[in-house]
Amino acid sequence: MTDMQVNPSFRLAYVPGVTPGKWARVWGERLPDVPLDLVAVPVEDGERTVREGAVDAGLIRLPVDKDVLSAIPLYTETTVVVFPKDHWLAAAEEVALGDLADDVVFHPLDDTLGWAADALPGRPAIERPATTADAVELVAANVGVLLVPQSLARLHHRRDLTYRPVAEAPQSQVALSWLQERTTDLVEEFIGIVRGRTVNSSRGRGAGQAAAAPAAQPKKAAAPRKPQQQKSGGQRAGGQKGTGQKSAGRGGAAAARRGKPKRRS
Repeated sequence: MTDMQVNPSFRLAYVPGVTPGKWARVWGERLPDVPLDLVAVPVEDGERTVREGAVDAGLIRLPVDKDVLSAIPLYTETTVVVFPKDHWLAAAEEVALGDLADDVVFHPLDDTLGWAADALPGRPAIERPATTADAVELVAANVGVLLVPQSLARLHHRRDLTYRPVAEAPQSQVALSWLQERTTDLVEEFIGIVRGRTVNSSRGRGAGQAAAAPAAQPKKAAAPRKPQQQKSGGQRAGGQKGTGQKSAGRGGAAAARRGKPKRRS
């Protein structure tokens, strides 16, 4: 109960491209009395927001400072290249880095793939766009192409753009991260949710509630019924009734077939 007195809600940061909805729904079912506050933050502010204690935990992109933060990797995203629909790359199912040699490849300041300046394929742009959204606008203007995690390509979807997976490109990992010194019961509860633990196997507050729930009282035995005299001519329980339902089903199917118009030759 200490967590509840100090922090009446659980604040969870998430960066662009991450969709916390499925975990938020489980949280609402498991801890309906503890509001889950979702805090959207720019990708470059994800680690700082968690480090400064502005939230209880965050769904952010690796890497993080492991001396201060704990992190559980959740999944790795496919890297894609975004380009105009009339670009020649649209004919390919998968793109190699070498295929981008003649294209301007944008490197936004909020890059999530960790490209080194000398490792980025293609030709460098004159300036680095401030954000991924700005880079997408330049791609739509047919100035160059952009490499991003697939979730960001979907987030910034436009009708005039498309994307393809890129082989051998760096990939982005999404992780649940929190301050090592603040591993509270509510943090443990969310860890259990993202790891797929059941309420009984969870280490957090929900498990304590389940343990504290009163045991179900055994049902009282029903009083024995007095024997009744069987009436003559009565139906057997379930016998004819069940047969009648099956017959009606066959009759209905046959009627449907008889009523179906014949196909002209």
